[in-house]
Amino acid sequence: MDFVKYEQSGGVVTLTLNKPEERNALSTPAQWAEVVAACERVRADMSVKVVILTGAGSAFCAGGNVKDMRDKTGIASGSAREIADGYRAGIQRIPLAFYNLDVPSIAAVNGAAIGAGCDLACMCDIRIASSTAKFAESFVKLGIIPGDGGAWLLPRVVGMSKAAELTFTGDTIDAAAALACGLVSRVVAPDQLLAEAGALAARIAANPGPALRMAKRLLREGQHMRLDSLLEMSAAFQAIAHHTPEHDAALAAFLDRK
Repeated sequence: MDFVKYEQSGGVVTLTLNKPEERNALSTPAQWAEVVAACERVRADMSVKVVILTGAGSAFCAGGNVKDMRDKTGIASGSAREIADGYRAGIQRIPLAFYNLDVPSIAAVNGAAIGAGCDLACMCDIRIASSTAKFAESFVKLGIIPGDGGAWLLPRVVGMSKAAELTFTGDTIDAAAALACGLVSRVVAPDQLLAEAGALAARIAANPGPALRMAKRLLREGQHMRLDSLLEMSAAFQAIAHHTPEHDAALAAFLDRK
C-alpha cells in the first residue's frame, strides 16, 4: 500500500498515513480504499490486539482536497446524486471500517487534524495529542457539512454542546483546548507521542485478546442499546469468555502472583 504504512510488533499494529507532502489529506478513492483495507486486515488477524493510527510528517490528516471542491473534481464531481453516491461508496466506508474494528484503537495525533482528519481521530477509541496538534470540525467554513460521520462521532466524544460549538463555528482549537473538552485524553511532547501511544498500546495488548475484542464490542453496542439488552449480550459474552484458554491462563497467572 502507498498511502497507509502497516507495521506490526507483537499484538500492536501501527497504521501511518504516509503522504506528508500532502499533509496526509484523504483525497482519493485509492486512499480511502487503503484505509478500509488496513482495517479489514486488522479485523481478520486474531493476533492483533490494538491499533495505533498516526500521520507522517507535520500533520495527522488535513482533511479533504479543497482544490477538488473548487474545480468540481474528485469527490466534488458530478451531479448532486453522483456526489452523494460517491460519498457512500467512498470516504463513508472509513467510519464504518473503524466502527467495525474488533480491537481497541488509539489515535496518536501528531499535528493538524482538520475536517475529515478531526473526524478520523474521533473514529478511534482513544486520542493522544502532541502539544503541537490542532483540531477543527471546519466543514462549515467551506460551506459544506461533515460528510463522513462527524455529526455522529463528535457529540459522542465531547458532548452535544461542545460538538455544536465546534461544528457551527468551524473554529480551530489547540491541543490544550482539546484536552479541556475531552477530545483527547492526554497531551504530550511531540518527541514523546509515539512512545506514549506505544506504552499505552502495550498495556492494552498485555490483556487477553478475546476479552479485549468482546469488551470493545460491548462499549460500541452500549452507545445505542437499552440496558437490559446490553446485560443480555454481556451475559452471553461472559459465558464465552469463561471458556477461553486465555481466561484460564490469566487466572493461573493471577493466582500464582497471589
